[in-house]
Amino acid sequence: MASPVASITVAEAVWDQIKSSRAASDDHLSILHFLFGKNLERATRIVDQGGVRKVSASPSGRSLFLVIGESRRKEEYICFPEHHCTCYSFFYDVVNRGEQLCCKHQIAARLAEAVGQFEEVEVSDEQLAMMLSKL
Repeated sequence: MASPVASITVAEAVWDQIKSSRAASDDHLSILHFLFGKNLERATRIVDQGGVRKVSASPSGRSLFLVIGESRRKEEYICFPEHHCTCYSFFYDVVNRGEQLCCKHQIAARLAEAVGQFEEVEVSDEQLAMMLSKL
């Protein structure tokens, strides 16, 4: 298996290419599928169903993503795509076991941002701080 650092470097290059063209080619998706497997498929479903919102705070410009899960409960997870997600899978598969590079919510947020397919929500810095205080 490739090292996580090498895999993340490849993924970053692909995300940059997708973002610059605002479209994901079959080649991009093949590479991402190789890196992320079934989590990519799940993430694309989330994006296709409009399950990603980008919350941007003013005046700081800080942002995070709210990503809806696929379960019947439709839970919403706070996601920092490159670093953290509040879902169980992030802690279990990514942090504890190291079996995945990231969870499907992180991938969904990255994909949605790269192709511009997300709902934009503007909040105050205070509102964002309140959201984060509930973590």
